[in-house]
Amino acid sequence: MQNLNYSVLTTEEVLKKLNTSKNGLLEKEARLRIEKYGLNRIDDKKEVGIIKEFFSHFKSPLVLVLLTAAVISAFLGEIKNFVVITIIVLASVILDFIEEYSAGNAARKLREKVSLTTTVVRGGEKGEVKSSEICVGDIIFLSSGDLVPADARIIEADDFFVNQSSLTGESFPQEKSPEKEPEKKGNSAEASNMVWLGTNVVSGTALVAVTAIGRNTQFGKIAKAISEKEQKSDFENGITKFGLFISKVIIFLVLTIFLANTLIKGDLLQSFMFAVAIAVGVTPELLPMIMSITMARGSRQMAKKGVIVKKLSSIPNFGSMDVLCTDKTGTITEDNISLVKYVDIYGQKNDNVLLHTYLNSFFQTGVKNPLDKAILEYKKISIDRYQKVEEIPFNFFRRMMSIAVLGPDGRTLITKGAPESVIEKCSGYLEKGEFIPLTDEVRKNALGKYEEISAEGYRVLAVAIKKDLDEKEKYTVEDENNLQLLGFVSFLDPAKKDVGDVLKKLHDYGIEIKVITGDNELVTRKICREVGLDIKGEILGSDIESLTDDALGALAEKTTIFARFSPSDKNRVISALKMRGHVVGYMGDGINDAPSLKTADVGISVNDAADVAKESADIVLTQKSLQPLIYGVLEGRRSFANTMKYLMMGLSSNFGNMFSVIAAVFYLPFLPMLPIQILLNNFIYDFSQVTIPLDNVDQGWLQKQRKWNIGAVKKFMYIFGPISSIFDVLTFFVLFSVFNLGEAAFQTGWFIESLATQTLV
Repeated sequence: MQNLNYSVLTTEEVLKKLNTSKNGLLEKEARLRIEKYGLNRIDDKKEVGIIKEFFSHFKSPLVLVLLTAAVISAFLGEIKNFVVITIIVLASVILDFIEEYSAGNAARKLREKVSLTTTVVRGGEKGEVKSSEICVGDIIFLSSGDLVPADARIIEADDFFVNQSSLTGESFPQEKSPEKEPEKKGNSAEASNMVWLGTNVVSGTALVAVTAIGRNTQFGKIAKAISEKEQKSDFENGITKFGLFISKVIIFLVLTIFLANTLIKGDLLQSFMFAVAIAVGVTPELLPMIMSITMARGSRQMAKKGVIVKKLSSIPNFGSMDVLCTDKTGTITEDNISLVKYVDIYGQKNDNVLLHTYLNSFFQTGVKNPLDKAILEYKKISIDRYQKVEEIPFNFFRRMMSIAVLGPDGRTLITKGAPESVIEKCSGYLEKGEFIPLTDEVRKNALGKYEEISAEGYRVLAVAIKKDLDEKEKYTVEDENNLQLLGFVSFLDPAKKDVGDVLKKLHDYGIEIKVITGDNELVTRKICREVGLDIKGEILGSDIESLTDDALGALAEKTTIFARFSPSDKNRVISALKMRGHVVGYMGDGINDAPSLKTADVGISVNDAADVAKESADIVLTQKSLQPLIYGVLEGRRSFANTMKYLMMGLSSNFGNMFSVIAAVFYLPFLPMLPIQILLNNFIYDFSQVTIPLDNVDQGWLQKQRKWNIGAVKKFMYIFGPISSIFDVLTFFVLFSVFNLGEAAFQTGWFIESLATQTLV
């Protein structure tokens, strides 16, 4: 029932297919359908319980290595080892869980802004029901300001306009009507007789029949694609690779030391226990805890600056980011269109153009779209001398609308709309109050002026009038002819006040900005220049259809503006950049941005974004300003730096000690250190590092993005690890060959020296 193409059916056919009527379903039938099709929810998965969520934190490779060591210790009767390791693991996991669960609760509060009830007609009577309890076949009444709670087919409509920008990226409201669509359009978002979950009503009223709910809606299909394509971020991939590397090192050391000890000393059990202790010793046990503390601190600091962190691992990703892709509308711009110019056909400022534009917008009873609001807010003009006579509503076929007014000069028709459409209906133009025929040359010049203004990135409307109208009761589209062209009004969605400074700082911090939008290239170029963005190249969505992912990645690296891009196009660009080794962030606020937010290493949205965008994002900005982006980047780099600081220092010192142990196995007739001493040594050193998350970070480090580099970790470990081994070997020689110490004294002596070299080297 929910997969039919309802847009190509008549309203009677739709009602018949849905087995409903304009009077709606009976309450009993509605309940039966809810039981059959389920509730109207996008996320139909069961919520993860708090216990299950807690245990999910044990999946980290590092935690699994430590748990394995703890189990082996318990199996061999080494209860002290088991207790110590278990305490460390539990402390780390509990802290990680508490911080991420708290961040998740904060994010859930943000999502409490959606509409909870809908006006439904059931049994011929209107009533309010929970939006989640709408079912297929329900008849819904929609009016100005309503959120559309499900996909539905228009049955009746009166001046009904819907804002679909969160779904399609289109800034301007779309007119909806009951007439069936041609077969070719199908159930696309362009269908003028369908409304979609997640969009909102701007003006008018409508009676609609629900055709799809929950995950069967257009919105739901996007959400489903997101959930099915969960991707690991750069930081998570780095942790996984590091865990595998440590596992390989541990296996090598354990086998080497176990076999050598067994062959040389013959004590199988003692050799195995010693090898297990070595395995624990080389593992940076506190890394999960250090990461949790570091990221939790970062989360709290960012919250103070207006940034809510939903996913803690996104903090270091923020710092590692070297490419930030962003949507234009609502992120770079205010999503607040303003009137900029009103000029005649020669480009000269003309108050007569503004007056007639104002009259048209003021008297119209249809949708007050963003352009009308911009006109009325630009300047308050007295209209006491004018009276509305008639209105010819706007539609997207004519792309214009007209108002007939009675004023000092008699009846006048005022028309505004798309320049090409309006100019086509003009036979002349006004110059100094006189009518002059519109010759081909003048028409060409007028279109040229429109294109010139448009090329600057402005949205342009043409304004024309028809004086001395015949008196009659009703005016129609047939009266929109022989118009006199007055001029043009142009509009701009301005950039956010601080966006230029923010983008410059991000560039200074080594982050390249790329604008990916569904809007046209002219407007996008204008905004980019306005905010000081260096434009390296431009491509259109149609240009990438034939490109391979490799070719797209190479092109994307050299491109700044990506215009007329669909959601899938945006996703391809982000994936292609990631494939080329970039850590990619994406910032957007619409439903159409959700897949890209999920695909990016760090998804960034804003507090007033579409619900699915906030759900998909890792980071949510609670302010309109983009300044928190800077705080986020710096805090991310600080967190990453302190994590790497602990990792490289701890791992190199542990690795050096393990080299010393291998040497001692062949040099000494007894174990150089007891297993419990190795663990105690490691824990004392590690606990001395717990203040690292609060450590300062050099400004030089913060100036440049950093990312996981296992090669650099290995290099650091291989260089600095053996340095501490040199001191260890000298200690062996002095304690055993010079002072001739016995087993217990030697083990104590090396324990003290080893701890000192770990700390100092």
